[in-house]
Amino acid sequence: MFTLSSAAVVAAVALIVPLALKLAHVRVPSIVVEILFGIVIGPQVLKWARADEPVQVLAMIGLAFLLLLAGLEIEFDRLRGQVLRLTSLAFAASFALAVAVGYLLRADGLVRSPLLIAVILSATSLGVILPLLKDAGQVDTPFGQVVVAGASIAEVIPIVLLTLLFSEHSAGIGSQLALLATFVVFVAAVGLVIIGAERSRRVSQVLLGLQETTAEIRVRGAFALLLLFAALATKFGLEAILGAFLAGASLKLLDRDKQMTHALFRIKLQAVGFGVFVPFFFITTGMNLDVRSLQHPAILARVPIFLVALLIVRAIPALFYRPLAQRRAQLVAAGLLQATSLSIPVVAGRIGVDLALIPSGNYAALVTAGLLSVLVFPLLATPRLRPDAADASWVREAADVTEASGIAETTSAETPLRPQADS
Repeated sequence: MFTLSSAAVVAAVALIVPLALKLAHVRVPSIVVEILFGIVIGPQVLKWARADEPVQVLAMIGLAFLLLLAGLEIEFDRLRGQVLRLTSLAFAASFALAVAVGYLLRADGLVRSPLLIAVILSATSLGVILPLLKDAGQVDTPFGQVVVAGASIAEVIPIVLLTLLFSEHSAGIGSQLALLATFVVFVAAVGLVIIGAERSRRVSQVLLGLQETTAEIRVRGAFALLLLFAALATKFGLEAILGAFLAGASLKLLDRDKQMTHALFRIKLQAVGFGVFVPFFFITTGMNLDVRSLQHPAILARVPIFLVALLIVRAIPALFYRPLAQRRAQLVAAGLLQATSLSIPVVAGRIGVDLALIPSGNYAALVTAGLLSVLVFPLLATPRLRPDAADASWVREAADVTEASGIAETTSAETPLRPQADS
């Protein structure tokens, strides 16, 4: 029988979590607490809710919205010059380490697919670390730019690799590349159509007239683009997550005034995504986790192994950022922030379970390691990001270095290199 009782419980938890965190003055990412609450209310503990059809549909849309918002966070303007060189080298080193770690884990019988584990370990949660850099006043410095760019690359490439190598509809890497190229051409064609519509005076006037009415035409357009790209990605034999991500990336590339011609456009999308759908995805993830398997010492022992592997793979390549680092503490902070990863372990791990490449117990251990990375690593990194009195001379030197290397192109003439307080 169709019922919304489980969906109502999940919605109530999504409401309670941020309120509880704020009232308790606990600085913990809400997605961590949402997954933990999902475990508690799920069938393995209190049994208040189950992942029935309504909950699964809302969770699926939540995942799509999460990838859309992730695509909107990519800083394409910063991927150039020395920043692009350093971040590309760092990610190449990171992925090489991840493959080596994956084969070591397979030799010990801990994983079945070294390549899938490598993709998971090489990812970074840009959405988690970007607010931390903003709060520390580092996001507009040369060092902050390279960290954001590195995290952007570490979010884009794992999603593409997942689609190419581990799609449920995979028909070989050659076929997948051809399908991906065709899909990208389709995405580009849609982008050109949108640009043409935006430049049409008549269409632009209609959009302006509808954007503040109950039509919320721009939000509806973004949502339609999201579902269109996700649906067509599966039709092309690719993963829906790639389509959702490309929808967000396309909106970011088309957003010439950084407002999509409306100051509240992104805020509205975040309100719909984080306010409604995204919590369903993370809470449902907790409900579906096989936490009982963590009672077995062998499975529980894999949590620190995955956590250390994540730290090794993502933290060590931060050494490539030394030319733009002010002090060693910032390199340590960059490594810790890059090792912060939860969304990709959750999404890719679920794909691995569906493809019988990751046992459910290992998936639970992997997600638990991701939870710990989001809890621990940012707490350790934040104090190391704060500038001190000796920073002023470095900022002047960094300005000279970045001007000579091309990074200054990514900073507008109106934006100084000195960290600014958030408005």
